[in-house]
Amino acid sequence: MKKFITAIATVTAAALAVTPVMAATDLTVFNSKSEIQTQFEEEAPVYSEAAGVNMEVAMSNDPVITHMGTRYASNNPYVLSMVDAKDIYSLTPEHGIDLADTKAAADTDYAIEIDGKVAALPFCIEARGIMYNKTAIEDITGEEFNPADYATLDAFKELLDKLVDGGMDAPVAIMKEDWSLAAHYLAQWVEEQEDPEAYVEQLVAGEGDIINNEKFNSLMDTFDVLMEYNYAKDAAVNADRNKSEDMLAWGDVAFMFGGNWDWSLIVQSESDSEMGMMPVPQNTDDGTNEKLVGGGSKYFFIDSSVSEEQQQAAKDFLDWMATDPDGQDFVSNTCALASPYKSNTLDVSDPLSVSVKAFADAGNLINNYNFFPDDHITKCGATMQKYLGGEIDREELANELTEYWKGAAVIEH
Repeated sequence: MKKFITAIATVTAAALAVTPVMAATDLTVFNSKSEIQTQFEEEAPVYSEAAGVNMEVAMSNDPVITHMGTRYASNNPYVLSMVDAKDIYSLTPEHGIDLADTKAAADTDYAIEIDGKVAALPFCIEARGIMYNKTAIEDITGEEFNPADYATLDAFKELLDKLVDGGMDAPVAIMKEDWSLAAHYLAQWVEEQEDPEAYVEQLVAGEGDIINNEKFNSLMDTFDVLMEYNYAKDAAVNADRNKSEDMLAWGDVAFMFGGNWDWSLIVQSESDSEMGMMPVPQNTDDGTNEKLVGGGSKYFFIDSSVSEEQQQAAKDFLDWMATDPDGQDFVSNTCALASPYKSNTLDVSDPLSVSVKAFADAGNLINNYNFFPDDHITKCGATMQKYLGGEIDREELANELTEYWKGAAVIEH
């Protein structure tokens, strides 16, 4: 079901540092990041009045490609769309314009370029790893928690045992959602390869070895430990995400794999625990256990079929988001996300994003692989759920993944 919000101006343009663009310009915006829809809804009327536009913000529960295809089929495209990186490669060659002349493009290292053109600009930086509750860990151990001390799986398991001995029955929560298991955790096995592109080509050709792959086994070794200490291990595929997030916030568990987007749920608990993110612990010696996985996230593109006035209005919004103090505040404080734009020096209000920004600034991010097949989440997620539920073992998991990848249709790029 589509949710569509039409912005109504409520403040005067003089109150904001935004130059009016053009009265009565329609700026329709598609937002695929559901956890910040409320923030966009509240910002839209403010921006509309300041910029002299009629800004409308929409979202949909349908898959992005399905929803966007429906819009194009009805000849009713959005002026500005925020989608995943893989969708940019599918949509912008036919529907996008070059954004190279925007201030935002010159202010980020995370733009997507296709055929020599700036096809899309990022909204934020997001990354994946192990979320932790520092306060809970220190309360039980009586020692300062430094996540870098637990980069190896051996050290991490020792800490889990110490937490159990200290009274935390099960220190780990695992999200059972297919997108978390497949698109986030399992994906890291591909992303950690020395050459992910070459490895995926081998998998598609039916020549890639999974069960003997070092990265696959390293990450699954860690996953096995997470399963062992999972508070919901007796009914792992029925675990409620909201409950798990709340347990992490209040220190009933100490660790959960996820990303800085999880803060939108964690913050609702109103806990005052100190929290952060750390890399997935692994017994590796190549430095991958010192990095999160991530980069630019949720990319904007402007439609090529709308009027020049609408295209300019969209460019102005992107520049506002990247370089204007009010736009920077919207990203860093209102949405509590790490900005991918260099001129934005605001501190991030979300502690998980503080961790992400620190890793990003230090160059300690493993790049996302953005070209997984469209059915990767549903099919591989279901396979991972079977493993999480104890229905299959690691060899059977590898066999099912091998069969999935044979002839798989990766995103063209």
